[in-house]
Amino acid sequence: MKLCMIGTGYVGLVSGVCFSDLGNDVICIDKDDNKINNLKKGKIPIYEPGLEELVKKNLKNNRLNFSTNLNEAVRKSDIIFICVGTPTKKK
Repeated sequence: MKLCMIGTGYVGLVSGVCFSDLGNDVICIDKDDNKINNLKKGKIPIYEPGLEELVKKNLKNNRLNFSTNLNEAVRKSDIIFICVGTPTKKK
């Protein structure tokens, strides 16, 4: 299955990596070029035990990709997850 994770924070990155480790083709999208470039090198911006190893493994196996091209990723995907910050309600 081809999945798109929009957002590479705690939810999007961890979920995307786990889905890729289950054998899915995953594209993780973010608007931050620097973050995407680091992720492509296997450098993760958060700490989650075992995540860095899973990122590197699934990048190597071509099941995990990172991009800033939202339109292309959505077009190529069967399922799209929106994993971006939800604004809190103003009081």
